[in-house]
Amino acid sequence: MNSEILNVFTVDVEDWFCVRNMEAVFPPSTWDDRELRLEGPVAFLLALLKKHGVRATFFVLGWIADRCPGLVRGIYDAGHEIGLHGYEHRRLTAMTRETFETDLRRAFDAVTRIVPRNAIAGYRAPSFSVVEKTAWALESLASFGLRYDSSIVPFSGHPDYGWKNCPVGIHRRSEGILEIPVTPWLGGGYFRLLPGFLSGWILKWANWRGRPAVFYIHPWELDPEQPRIRLPLVRYFRHYVGLSGTKMNLERLLSSFRFGSAEEVLKANGF
Repeated sequence: MNSEILNVFTVDVEDWFCVRNMEAVFPPSTWDDRELRLEGPVAFLLALLKKHGVRATFFVLGWIADRCPGLVRGIYDAGHEIGLHGYEHRRLTAMTRETFETDLRRAFDAVTRIVPRNAIAGYRAPSFSVVEKTAWALESLASFGLRYDSSIVPFSGHPDYGWKNCPVGIHRRSEGILEIPVTPWLGGGYFRLLPGFLSGWILKWANWRGRPAVFYIHPWELDPEQPRIRLPLVRYFRHYVGLSGTKMNLERLLSSFRFGSAEEVLKANGF
């Protein structure tokens, strides 16, 4: 292990057609016509996390909870933390506060039909879309009784997300909620695209500064056999690059660093 610091391992539970890259091709009204492929990748993740003794946080899309209650219950029964990821993977930047709260309530209802309400403490916005102009969402999350958010990426330069002046460490927000900022370039497409040593370097850098890093992955990123959809070139590249190597890179990452759930890391840091 490279550090004694406990880092956060998170999974955004959405299927291959729910993602930002497919938004224009497969709006939520068409999702019921798509093939659900979550079972295999989630089973792989649960086995891998068990092998390494890691408890993770799974941010579950409400739509997935309604279609796959057994899968969500299996994650919970395996000892992992369950959080919310919205209902229809709608970016906050495309919603009003009222529509956001309606979506959040639907997600709550879907997930709490499977796991106890008091087991749900955290939220991650689709596409990390808690940015300066959607800061009102943090007040909403607090009003729903959530303890923390893990959506803000403290950097700028991406068209969908980023909050340049947000603190990079875990902090309590004036909106009444804890924030666990996502570590820039540590997960998702970056994890598949960049050489493996760079993810390790980013983790080491955060830990050297005395901070836990926050890693994220999606189950569809462990499914190289998923359907190939014709997309604009940049979106096609973002979605499909490096899928065949994700499992091996994930094994290496878990062998090299300490990880835990968001709640475990909050406790380890005195929150």
